[in-house]
Amino acid sequence: MSLFRSVCTVSRFWIDSSALVPGLLRFNTSNIRCFSSEKSVVHAPLFAAENSINSVLTNSSIESIFQHWKNTLPQGKKVSAIDLALNSVVKVFTVSNKHRTFQPWQFCLQDEGTGSGFVIAGRKILTNAHVVANHTSVKVRKHGSPTKYKAKVRAIGHECDLAILDIDSDNFWEGMNPLELGDIPSLQEKVYVVGYPKGGDTISVTKGVVSRVELLEYSHSATELLAIQIDAAINEGNSGGPVIMGNKVAGVAFETLGCSDSIGYIIPTPVIRHFLNAVKESGQHVSFCSINLSYQNMENDQLRNHFKMSDDMTGILIKKINPLSDSHKVLKKNDVILAIDGVPIGNDSTVSFRNKERITFKHLVSMKKPCERALLKILREGKEYEFNISLKPVPRLVPMHQFDKPPSYYIFGGLVFLPLTKPYIDDASISKYALEKMPKKAGEQIVIISQILEDDINTGYNIFEDLQVKKVNGVQVHNLKHLYKLIEECCTENLLMDLEQDNIIVLNYKSAKKATSKILKKLEIPSAMSKDLQPRQLNRRRKGRPRPKAHQADELMDTKGSIQTIFWELLRNKEEAYFIASDVLKKICSSHKGVDAVRKLPALVKRLHALVEELTRRANIEKR
Repeated sequence: MSLFRSVCTVSRFWIDSSALVPGLLRFNTSNIRCFSSEKSVVHAPLFAAENSINSVLTNSSIESIFQHWKNTLPQGKKVSAIDLALNSVVKVFTVSNKHRTFQPWQFCLQDEGTGSGFVIAGRKILTNAHVVANHTSVKVRKHGSPTKYKAKVRAIGHECDLAILDIDSDNFWEGMNPLELGDIPSLQEKVYVVGYPKGGDTISVTKGVVSRVELLEYSHSATELLAIQIDAAINEGNSGGPVIMGNKVAGVAFETLGCSDSIGYIIPTPVIRHFLNAVKESGQHVSFCSINLSYQNMENDQLRNHFKMSDDMTGILIKKINPLSDSHKVLKKNDVILAIDGVPIGNDSTVSFRNKERITFKHLVSMKKPCERALLKILREGKEYEFNISLKPVPRLVPMHQFDKPPSYYIFGGLVFLPLTKPYIDDASISKYALEKMPKKAGEQIVIISQILEDDINTGYNIFEDLQVKKVNGVQVHNLKHLYKLIEECCTENLLMDLEQDNIIVLNYKSAKKATSKILKKLEIPSAMSKDLQPRQLNRRRKGRPRPKAHQADELMDTKGSIQTIFWELLRNKEEAYFIASDVLKKICSSHKGVDAVRKLPALVKRLHALVEELTRRANIEKR
């Protein structure tokens, strides 16, 4: 035992519990590894019985040093999930209010709920987006405290069901420790779900193991992203809480499989980091990238032979490409995608993941940043090509969700028009075929008749609910805003609408206008349109000294599309026209731009003349 003749021969120690030994480095809680200058190694039990220590250590000074460490260090206890969570996990209290699906001008009853969250670096709290969606109030309470602190939603990503909360109070942050993100856990690895599920008010810890790792359609947004399945129950209130593996976060608890017991899902750290990095770079969440095409698996040998694939080739067949995507510029229908960024795609559309696991190739695409490029290897008519395409999020023709903003609507003649969304499809129990359609132009929407508010003007049309409006007076409808414009600018006696399934609606324009006002008053509907469709007020009040009306007219003339907008504003809002019509008309008629616009709008001019006559008559009456 000459190795222990002097303390100076000991050079390094470790401890796996990360406890700091004064004057030395770290040593293992169960064994000390002693390295001499001759590089000899001796393993000595640290917390063995006293007689075991005496049998190994013969030098009394060394024994006293070990005894001191034994008395001052934790007795081999590893940090548990609950220990980590006590100063990190918070309970989130929310009040939310959303609009009704079929009466978008009304709110549903106010809803109160709870969830979980945890502290991350930068004095931020991470939670689920669905916990704070449509919120009017968010508060958090930390473990062991009765105080609820007001929180603000700094960023929210509904696609990945994640949100970041800010809390201004310095008192809240006292003693709060941020949790560190770890890696994707292996199958059968133990994890701990920490949070505030229903059934109690205090913090809860549930133990489980990892069952599988694969892409999953997140229920909050219907977006397909990587997820981890565990066999620990994730109940209402657990959402947003951390799932801990060792002493790091393996993911965020967010949903469960309703028809099965003890099957929960967590958002893995690659998705979390993607969200956090996007917020750090842009200040807000940006949508996840998509390949923006539909495809077919190539598992059938006859199908593969038809498209000239050799036996060693694997890939997927392109069926349709989103015309708004960068892929549309280079890829073609019936191309076979063989690989992405050098990673071969299997005939079942999967790629190698880890340890013989496979996941769909969409994961590689979803982890790209917007406008980041991907190298696609393509088989086209028996020849191989490589294309470097830019990936970006492209809005869907039918939005998959609509959170944190009021819905758009327009009412005319008792017909309620809405852009089609997935929540509407779900609530109305109508066909989901439209979800697969791709937009042909930017901003395109499917506009439907949501319901018919009964009136004599729309008798017999109640069977046309949930049908798409294809055309108005022969003009193809692009979106709800375009439909509103086509109806408001109608210059014919009757308004003709072509619906899907070759159905037709005809309304007398003037009668429908009067009926609209009557219906709104009868049903106490505040407006015939949502705020995003309402024209901007021409004489918006400004702070400071009021500007002359002629200058106001200059501003209006310089606005894009202003002349037509001015005309319709004057026709729609007579009180507004009474005050500024003369200045605006003078300005329009004294400029080439104005004269050219007037020539193109004869119907508007005719109606404007009628309005001017009426205003003149009113002015004369007021003078008298």
